[in-house]
Amino acid sequence: MNPNSTAKDRLIPTSHLLGSGTATCSGCGALADIKLFYEILGEKTIFVNAAGCMTLLTVYPFTPFHGSWIYTAMASAPAGAQGIRDALDLLIQKGRILAEDNLQVVVLTGDGSAYGMGLSSTSGAMDRDLDFIYICYDNEGYGNTGHQFSAATPHGAATATSRGPSGHQGYKKDLFSIWAAHRPAYLATVSGADPMDMARKIQKAKNLPGSKMFIALAPCPTGWHFDPSLTITVGKMAIKTGVWPLKEYENGSVIHNRIPLSPGQRPSTDEYLQLQGRFAHLFTPERNKRILTEIQNSVDTYWHDI
Repeated sequence: MNPNSTAKDRLIPTSHLLGSGTATCSGCGALADIKLFYEILGEKTIFVNAAGCMTLLTVYPFTPFHGSWIYTAMASAPAGAQGIRDALDLLIQKGRILAEDNLQVVVLTGDGSAYGMGLSSTSGAMDRDLDFIYICYDNEGYGNTGHQFSAATPHGAATATSRGPSGHQGYKKDLFSIWAAHRPAYLATVSGADPMDMARKIQKAKNLPGSKMFIALAPCPTGWHFDPSLTITVGKMAIKTGVWPLKEYENGSVIHNRIPLSPGQRPSTDEYLQLQGRFAHLFTPERNKRILTEIQNSVDTYWHDI
């Protein structure tokens, strides 16, 4: 890449990227997130994978994991996790497997499932205090089918189904607050762009009983339209601008782990948005002051109110 290139030069043309993405896309933020989870959780795991980008990690009968893997429909992963957890508990109770051979049950979904189709079964699992780990890799759209908008798509973003001059006119659902209302054992937002924070949170949750929930930012080059080499840069800018708060919920309290600089000192949301072709329509052919101001104000309001 030319080091003298501008942000606009580094964008991949949107017209080239309207097809479906896969879990093997170069620069996939979700893969970086899941790799760290697996390194810390280890082989004594069974991943319950809802339909989505990460389904393409597996080609039956093979997976890249040394542990176990099961595939479910998009809305059903927490229900599948319940059955697996119950079966493991019965096998231990009957002496068919030793306690030290127990497996950690890990649900893996994209935001389409976590924020939408699978929210009901996830709510039920937390209500039952299911002992599992839930990982949502949030690439802010239905990435595996061409990046249509989801309940996680941010305001103003262009998607395969939001192609007007103002982009998506909805707002990203506050899944963190919805999950926190269930009072799970643990809940955190994470990002592969801050691996130390992420590793600490996974390690903390690993041995806690009950429902442990994670929302992992997953920058998507094919859906967000940026050069794959910029995945970590995009993730870091999301944190620096305050767009992606790193926080955790435990024992009824929410703690923010990285407090960005005050308004006027931290980078503007424009610096984050301009890295991504999905927001290019807000800057060219002319600046959409209304929507850009709405985006900045929403971030400023969030940090003012905490």
